[in-house]
Amino acid sequence: MANRLLLLSALVLLISFVLVSSDIEAVEESSLVAKGGNRRLLDYVDCGGQCKRRCSLHSRPNVCNRACGTCCQRCKCVPPGTHGNREVCGSCYTDMTTHGNKTKCP
Repeated sequence: MANRLLLLSALVLLISFVLVSSDIEAVEESSLVAKGGNRRLLDYVDCGGQCKRRCSLHSRPNVCNRACGTCCQRCKCVPPGTHGNREVCGSCYTDMTTHGNKTKCP
């Protein structure tokens, strides 16, 4: 009886070890990282293409692309359309300001 109990407890311990180790591997393989409360969980955003679309009708496209690229890199998001819709990207995008306290992100 003692041998069966010992064997059963060893089997349960082995199974629990295998389950825990597989959970650790799944966490390590994940490439999604959030840095800060306002950032989105995205692994890749095509900032160049999305900012080109966003700034296509802007009166100063080079300035718009530079600001949009900075905002996209930091917030991992570019709003849809060529104007407005900034709230779609959350507070990271809407609250970013220049040194003169003007909104930075187009």
